[in-house]
Amino acid sequence: MKFFKTKKYSILSNILKYSFVIVFALMLITPVFFANAVLCADGTNQAVCPTGGGGGPTGGGGTGITTTINNPLGTGGPQTIPDFIKAVVNIVLVVGIPIIALAIIYTGFLFVQAQGNSEKLTKAKNALVYTLIGGALLLGAFVIANAIGTTVDNIKSGA
Repeated sequence: MKFFKTKKYSILSNILKYSFVIVFALMLITPVFFANAVLCADGTNQAVCPTGGGGGPTGGGGTGITTTINNPLGTGGPQTIPDFIKAVVNIVLVVGIPIIALAIIYTGFLFVQAQGNSEKLTKAKNALVYTLIGGALLLGAFVIANAIGTTVDNIKSGA
């Protein structure tokens, strides 16, 4: 890799350095360009739409294409943006609270491992402070999201 570290080859080294991002972006973009199926006027997915005939469900040469936007979360999922935000916050809480608990246990382990060493105690104290700040942000997001949600609901109901 010394070959790519010279200034002349810095672009190549950056490409190699961020190749996973490039591959991921190409994986996301590729289906858009190479999709085989086309939505025909009669509502079927085919490689090539048949020509002629009635011109679709409207008849008489019109295209008759109608489009709808379906909820990507399904019919059982949240139907409004506030419901979606509540669902996201609840998922973050379900994942985040055990992580916070494990982080507090880890900081306790750091305190025990320090055994009076001032540098290790400082590291353990910083870890505890950062863990508590993260927990406060997590629970604060929950409180703020609920406060905003109830305020919006109250405004919509006219109370």
